[in-house]
Amino acid sequence: MVEVIVVRDEDEAGEIYAGCVASLIRRKPDAVLGLATGSSPLAAYRHLAARVRAESIDVSQVRGFALDEYIGLPLDHPESYHSVIHRTVVEPLGLDPAKVHVPGDVLDGAPLSDGERVAKAGAAYDEAIAEAGGIDVQILGIGTDGHVGFNEPGSSLASGTRVKTLAQQTRIDNARFFDGDVDKVPTHCITQGIGTIMRARHLVLLAFGSGKAEAVAETVEGGVSAFCPASALQLHPHATIIVDEEAASRLRHKDYYRYAYTHKPAWQGI
Repeated sequence: MVEVIVVRDEDEAGEIYAGCVASLIRRKPDAVLGLATGSSPLAAYRHLAARVRAESIDVSQVRGFALDEYIGLPLDHPESYHSVIHRTVVEPLGLDPAKVHVPGDVLDGAPLSDGERVAKAGAAYDEAIAEAGGIDVQILGIGTDGHVGFNEPGSSLASGTRVKTLAQQTRIDNARFFDGDVDKVPTHCITQGIGTIMRARHLVLLAFGSGKAEAVAETVEGGVSAFCPASALQLHPHATIIVDEEAASRLRHKDYYRYAYTHKPAWQGI
């Protein structure tokens, strides 16, 4: 089932996520977190890091798996997702870097470049996630076209981790991280597939701003379709979508979602 929570802003969303994950780590010190890049999760990571410090939560055994990684960038490139996750999650939370992975580094840590390595990386990543016991909480953002991870519209809803060609609009959107030069943005990536994402025990999708309103409405209230990959969350047994007022503006049943969350028993969490 999908639970929709309408919040004031990113900070309120971050507090909700932080409370959920902090509770998880207390119950399960070796919790496995699914990690996303982009702007949507940043407040969530900040609030979680603040709670870890304030409550002296032991995160030494926590493990993490990133959603995706560019192909062709060295792991130490400042815009590789290995580097981004290190800056935004590993360092602020004090996680053990050896326990946090991106697609490709489960082989031997070398950059994904040659065809043979790339061909093996997806299956190796899914196997590593399974060997870790599966992901407990997977944080997600969403694109304006409904993509999650780098699963562009048309992606199989049963897909595992694999190579994808980035849509030109995605490369244009990401050029801001590469000095505004779209030619510097890799054309390929390796990403957890929708099938891989759906195996996580709890999905938490964050969306903010009016630009995400249509994608959120299609995800929650539209039909399940590969042309809105995030709509697969409707089929997940425990999916939480946290949105601000602008991102929720096109939801037909927004008032009900707000009412249901207001009257939810506190012991249920999210």
